[in-house]
Amino acid sequence: MPPKPPRKGGAAAAAAKGQRASPDCGTPPPAAARLEFGETDFVALCDTLRVSDIVRANAWKTYEKVSSADGTLVGYSEKKKDMWGICIFIAAVDLDEMTFTFTELLKSIGMSVCTCLRLLREMDVNMDTISTKVDSNVSRLNKKYDVLSALYHKFERTCGLIYVVQPSSQTAAELSFPLVLKTSWITFLLAKGKVLQMEDDLVISFQLLLCVLDYFIKLSPPAMLKEPYKSHVSALSINGSTRAPRRGQNRSTRTSKQTDTDTKVIEVLCKEYGCNLDEVKNVYFTSFIPFLNSVGIVTSNGLPEVEDLSRQYEELYLKNKDIDARLFLDNDETLQRNHTECLQLERTPRKNNPDEELNLILPQTPVRAAMNTIQQLMMILNSASDKPSDNLISYFNNCTVNPKEGILARVENLGNIFKEKFAEAVGQGCAEIGSQRYKLGVRLYYRQMESMLKSEEERLSVHNFSKLLNNNIFHTSLLACAVEVVMATYGRNASQTDGTSTETDLSFPWILNVLDLKAFDFYKVIESFIKAEPSLTREMIKHLERCEHRIMESLAWQSDSSLFDLIKQSKEREGQVDQPEPTCTLNLPLQHNHTAADLYLSPVRSPKKKGSTASLNSTPIIDAQPVLAPQIQKPQKSTSLSLFYKKVYRLAYLRLNTLCLRLLFDHPELEHLIWTLFQHTLQNEYELMKDRHLDQIMMCSMYGICKVKNVDLRFKIIVTAYKELTNTNQETFKRVLIREGQYDSIIVFYNLVFMQKLKTNILQYASNRPPTLSPIPHIPRSPYKFSNSPLRVPAGNNIYISPLKSPYKFSEGMLSPTKMTPRSRILVSIGESFGTSEKFQKINQMVGSSDRQLKRSAEVSTAPKPLKRLRFDIEGQDEADGSKHLPGESKFQQKLAEMTSTRTRMQKQKLNDGTDTSATEEK
Repeated sequence: MPPKPPRKGGAAAAAAKGQRASPDCGTPPPAAARLEFGETDFVALCDTLRVSDIVRANAWKTYEKVSSADGTLVGYSEKKKDMWGICIFIAAVDLDEMTFTFTELLKSIGMSVCTCLRLLREMDVNMDTISTKVDSNVSRLNKKYDVLSALYHKFERTCGLIYVVQPSSQTAAELSFPLVLKTSWITFLLAKGKVLQMEDDLVISFQLLLCVLDYFIKLSPPAMLKEPYKSHVSALSINGSTRAPRRGQNRSTRTSKQTDTDTKVIEVLCKEYGCNLDEVKNVYFTSFIPFLNSVGIVTSNGLPEVEDLSRQYEELYLKNKDIDARLFLDNDETLQRNHTECLQLERTPRKNNPDEELNLILPQTPVRAAMNTIQQLMMILNSASDKPSDNLISYFNNCTVNPKEGILARVENLGNIFKEKFAEAVGQGCAEIGSQRYKLGVRLYYRQMESMLKSEEERLSVHNFSKLLNNNIFHTSLLACAVEVVMATYGRNASQTDGTSTETDLSFPWILNVLDLKAFDFYKVIESFIKAEPSLTREMIKHLERCEHRIMESLAWQSDSSLFDLIKQSKEREGQVDQPEPTCTLNLPLQHNHTAADLYLSPVRSPKKKGSTASLNSTPIIDAQPVLAPQIQKPQKSTSLSLFYKKVYRLAYLRLNTLCLRLLFDHPELEHLIWTLFQHTLQNEYELMKDRHLDQIMMCSMYGICKVKNVDLRFKIIVTAYKELTNTNQETFKRVLIREGQYDSIIVFYNLVFMQKLKTNILQYASNRPPTLSPIPHIPRSPYKFSNSPLRVPAGNNIYISPLKSPYKFSEGMLSPTKMTPRSRILVSIGESFGTSEKFQKINQMVGSSDRQLKRSAEVSTAPKPLKRLRFDIEGQDEADGSKHLPGESKFQQKLAEMTSTRTRMQKQKLNDGTDTSATEEK
């Protein structure tokens, strides 16, 4: 039973027992003597935070649940006050009764943000006591803290480079560095709170910070500034005083008449920190200037009055009930990171000896990493246009029905929708920022479209792409993918852990909702998009691959998805096997030689007869010639559905295998049984996936098989291990659809839905005649990851280049350096010899050994089975067959040329994701 607040008259009772009454004004005295000392402190903490009785009761229940668990939160059992504070926070969020701010909570229990958030995560890992609502709140606080912390440290360091810390005595009498620092930071916090609805946008926040710095630099006396800012402000003073009192002055009028000299400061700041000048100017004029006009700043000694700014920020902070970011100025302990995290902050590199190689590359700050990623995107788009190129126009003109007008109208219409939705999510003053980002997406869209059409032209030797280019879903998907790349590039924030963006309000699948696009349709373009743009960064490729995985896990299985219609059509095809994809293809390598046209114009082919070698790439994407069909043609099978199921099976097994290695290492034989049940459910009971998650079916399959095989594996253990997998979400097992509009835990789903549907099938695994086991899927390396081996330059004379390696690795949310020199980061070999004669002898021995092995194989069997069939028919002939040699070449030179050619072609084949299994794989 939770402790209750003391009744009236408690002070007299306490005095009668020799206890001192509480010294707090208006605070009830301690509880009755029957309560433990800790419980009395719990009541006092609740009083300090002004929580209601129902919050007290719920918090105490949570505390009792946590404290009664064996081995829970080791090291915190003695810190009752810390645990009470966390439990009060959980109860207040769940009940929507936040009577205190997050900073007030931290102050009352003497805990830092980092420690509190870590403790919350630990509580959830051990007890599953935290609801999805609290999860969401904690995630928001975590992202906001990360962004604020990154921005403050960048702000502090930048101000040190702008201002003279100890100016002359005359200047110091009027203004001081600490005052400018404090006023600037609070102005930024107020502007950020007023301008941005989505406060975890690191890029716009930093651009806004630069606007604030520009504003205060111009207000500061030149004597306080370092170069080059001092010279620019002095020039402004000559043209017209910049420090005149601004009360009542119309800033819109003043800023609209800025001269070229006025923009010098912002230009210097943008150049110094790698920001796009046009974007920062956009933020300045559309967001920062309206903010200045709205707050009615009162000036004192040429600077805004800090008390007035602080009062306005206080109102925002109390309204949001989160973090008081003013405390960064005081190095408050509640906002301090631990020692390891502090070491990750940006430091000024030391200068090495000029004769030494640079062996240490310091980590990037989140701000610098975000700016660098944006610069990489800009490098890709520098040569692109937001209008169709001449080559695209030529493709349009070759179409039976010219798609140009429809494409331009679609781009304009979707642009207006995007601008409106962006402003709703980020802030009404940020509409033009959204327009800028959309235009970048349009440039990438046209670039990708042209690249795809060129590839199709080379593949099919045709020029008429009317059917594809007049397909509305294809264009919307391609545009959405291009815009998503831009949004993800700008959406990098301070809490990322693996180089990809953490979720924000604009994260995928936000773009699908904005453009009214189904996830299954978007999935069709992802692989072709990555292949069409070789300049995409590793982070963007990983992001798009993660988008594809999310679609396969849950988004494509939403009730309004076209996927279910395709599955039903597949099952209704006359004379066809009753499944979207035959299981016999699971253990065959997955082909990646399809294109966007194959998927968007699917169904494209009839089921192949046994032994058929028909290619997937016979897609009729042109209107030029009719395709002759057999007299009796069976209903066509969907390429997009077939490929989707192949990828889903492989993703499902990969995740299951990872979980089994963690939980069933003593029972490896169960993995195949679990996979068979898992695969059977996806194939035959696919309705269970509707509005649910792939991992929910996986965990239920694991639990069901272990149950019938008498292996003690509880859901709590499964869930605990599941949370340690990459890219998992607490909501997956905490909130599962039971029936329409009703959600509950995964245990309830298993008992009420999964077991009821599959009981007969599950019990078969305990019988003497279990179901036939499904083949284990062939798990290839990702088609989006490229080899790190050195590659030969095409048409080069003995020139090899190693892929550019990143000098950073992601560790604990920050980019950490690797021990890599400029020479080892990229290696180029031009005409280098193999070395000494001993190395040549070893090569000759290897070649000779290879010849002997081939001879022995020929003696054993007249037709030895090759280890792997390779398709070297790009130029019509296999150069490794010895038929192409230059006159005068020695046997060694011929063999070396054959080996080099074979390796080069294998690498090119991998990059093109092609294998020679199309003749044997059922489609």
